[in-house]
Amino acid sequence: MSRIFAVLPLAVALLLLISPVVRAIDVHYCEENAEYEIQVKEVEISPNPIAPGEPVTFTISANTGREISFVKLVIEVSYFGWHVHSETHDLCIETTCPIQTGDFLVSHSQVLPGYTPPGSYSLKMKMLDAQKKELTCIRFSFDIGLRSFVADI
Repeated sequence: MSRIFAVLPLAVALLLLISPVVRAIDVHYCEENAEYEIQVKEVEISPNPIAPGEPVTFTISANTGREISFVKLVIEVSYFGWHVHSETHDLCIETTCPIQTGDFLVSHSQVLPGYTPPGSYSLKMKMLDAQKKELTCIRFSFDIGLRSFVADI
């Protein structure tokens, strides 16, 4: 019986190391005192840290006080302060439009190139309406780990 209790902490630690983790990210608004029409409540990244060449999903939980029929999602990524990537998405492709008043989720999945360098990245995301008015602007950091070569063997 004592052997089970001796091995249990090791088994739990190993499970935590090898299983993908979904973790909420610290999110900051681009302008602290701005009154954005879309309030972001949480951002989750799965798995976290991200592995190059593997699928990753970003899920954004947000709220709006009015119905919104068009939203453009603008994403800018920096690596050690250097701008390295930009992309734009029609939010109506990522979620159902019009976005109704209240809570909504935006989920986006993609595979990062296998050559993506490991390290700490920062992401700036804006949501713009049809008149290019900023509905929200957030920043958060995320990590990209080393590529898993187990699948390559």
